[in-house]
This record gives sequence, C-alpha cells and structure tokens, in this order.
Amino acid sequence: MMIQRDVHYTHDGTVMKGALCAPPAASAAPGVLLVHDAFGLTPHILQIAQSLTDLSFAVFAADVWGDRAQPSHQAEIGPYIGSMVSDRPRWIARMHTALETAAAQPEIDESSLVALGYCFGASSALELLRSGGDLRGVISIHGGLDLLESGADWSAADASARVLLCSGADDPMATPDQRTSLQENLSGAGIEWELDLYSDTKHAFTSPHARNSPAPEVVAYNELSATRAWTATTRFLSTISSPLLPAKG
Repeated sequence: MMIQRDVHYTHDGTVMKGALCAPPAASAAPGVLLVHDAFGLTPHILQIAQSLTDLSFAVFAADVWGDRAQPSHQAEIGPYIGSMVSDRPRWIARMHTALETAAAQPEIDESSLVALGYCFGASSALELLRSGGDLRGVISIHGGLDLLESGADWSAADASARVLLCSGADDPMATPDQRTSLQENLSGAGIEWELDLYSDTKHAFTSPHARNSPAPEVVAYNELSATRAWTATTRFLSTISSPLLPAKG
C-alpha cells in the first residue's frame, strides 16, 4: 500500500503540517517537493501527490502558510501572499526548510529532488532554485511570474538544474515581458529550460477553484491546457528525476 503520513516541521516559530506520499518500496524513490497554490495544502494538492506516487515518485507536499491553512477567498489570500513577498528572505528561508524536510524523509532519494509548484507555489519553487536550493529541476505550472524579484541575482542557482515552464499565453500574472525576463535569467545562469505556452489560457488553468471564476478574464480553468500541463509534467519528471540518469553538466 501507498505510504502516507503527515510531517510536521517548523520555521520561524510557525508549525508547518506537510504530507508525505510514497510508494511501498524498500529503497528511496525519486523525489518531488510539491508546493501548493494560494489556497494552501488542499485535498486537490494531496490528490496530485497521490497521482505522482502512483507513478513511483515519493512526494513531500509542503505547507508554506503554516498550520495547513487553506484560505478560501481573495480577501484571505492576499495577506498570505503579501506576507511572503514583502519579506522575501523569510519566504525563501521557509522554502529551504521545506526542501530540507523533504530531503530528510527516508522514502525520498534526496539526490533526485524536483520542485513542482502551482501558481504561488511555482513562484516559490523558482525562488528556491534561484537562491541555491539543491534541486534536480523545477516545474512551474501557471506560475505567478509577477511575484519574482525584478533584477534578481541568479548566480547561486545550480546550472545543472533543468526547468519546465507551463504557462497560459493570456495569463496577466505571467506576461510576455515577465516570461522573457525569466528566460533570460535562466539562460544567463546556464540553466536549461523549456516553455510550454498554451493559447486562450488564463491564470490558474489547472485549479478547481478557477472553474467558476468571478474574474474569468484573469483566472479560468482550461481542461485541455490542464491535461497538456500534466502530460508535460510527467514526461519532464521521467527524463530528469531518476537517480539512474546523470544530471546535465
């Protein structure tokens, strides 16, 4: 049976309630650090973890907000995101703590860890890589590129990492200029990257919260793009996260 357990860890006095999902294997499996969107570590995110475990990955789902908070309205979400963006060192330190916790799980092969993030979680995963996180790669699904630090220094990023960006062509939180800036930063750091850009697609296109969006011009579910992003995710993971495959370099 699948291994499932809650994993509590702390950062800056806040208790985080993450979760581990792993296949019932005798040895450590290729690992995924899964980082939730603005709605927190919801059942939807845990289902993603279980789906990856069905593909033989060991997944640590981080709890970035703490105490497994799950804000449900924009009025609640804004302060959570704002508390991270306004204190970027705290945000990045919280992500490094999540990575360290993931690497410490005996079911995870720490040498093969890939960070997979959605929306805010994708921004978090990219900031983790930029700040020197020991990652094999990053997958950004409809990442909020507007949250990334403008003119940031990428010199600490591991050039052997690889990056997959899955973004909506009409996402106002990942504009063409913002995509270009990120691509230039990744290339400047020597990081191999690829971009999957989906037409007629807005922000949060995989999220169930976007199915009945009050602002469909900004946030909207797109089934075709969600399917394409999942296919791209599993392909990307299969090419870089096996401990039998050498890292680029």
